[in-house]
Amino acid sequence: MRVLLIEDDHVLGAAIRDHVLASGHAVDWMQRLDDARLALKSVSYELVLLDLNLPDGRGLDLLRELRATGSKVPVIITTAQDQVAIRIEGLNSGADDYLVKPFDLAEMGARIAAVARRYGGDPSPEISAAGLTVDIGRRVATIDGKPADLTAREWAVLERLFARRGAVVTKSEIEDSLYAFGAEVESNAVEVYVSRLRKKLGKDFVKTIRGLGYQVNP
Repeated sequence: MRVLLIEDDHVLGAAIRDHVLASGHAVDWMQRLDDARLALKSVSYELVLLDLNLPDGRGLDLLRELRATGSKVPVIITTAQDQVAIRIEGLNSGADDYLVKPFDLAEMGARIAAVARRYGGDPSPEISAAGLTVDIGRRVATIDGKPADLTAREWAVLERLFARRGAVVTKSEIEDSLYAFGAEVESNAVEVYVSRLRKKLGKDFVKTIRGLGYQVNP
């Protein structure tokens, strides 16, 4: 996924960014609301991690702006404010989930995956066919009961393809989920990851639709 992290705490922000990057996703980290607004105008994000207290305003104001424009991007609030009234205000303003600081990074990762699945219209993270089992939620894949070890980037590509099973996903869409602002994009990176997925999960697992992109059979 392409994730927008809005967090002004340098230590926590770096920890969250590194954890999400280690999962194979792209992260754009903004520490001010005005920078976050510019990013949201430039990129179509799959998820926003939103702190409530920023140097130039309240995160809830940005959340309300998003929902007022019809944006359905999933938003998980991350804040040190644990009062019930504030949690209710955040959820009523359009947040999809709420994490109170300090929180476990592994739990954050699980909540990100759960929200992404709900928005993808597929609450079940596991798919099985012809001896192949893929559990997107746990990031476990097996072929005839034997584990197929995938890297974080390979999982990121697989998740993007699975989110739109049956549809054609373009190379640029996959790149958007892998690379953040300023990252150097390798010209053949997507082809390399798709080739590795075929070797590990079966040569017919991902189809190339010539001139358009890639497709996973529904």
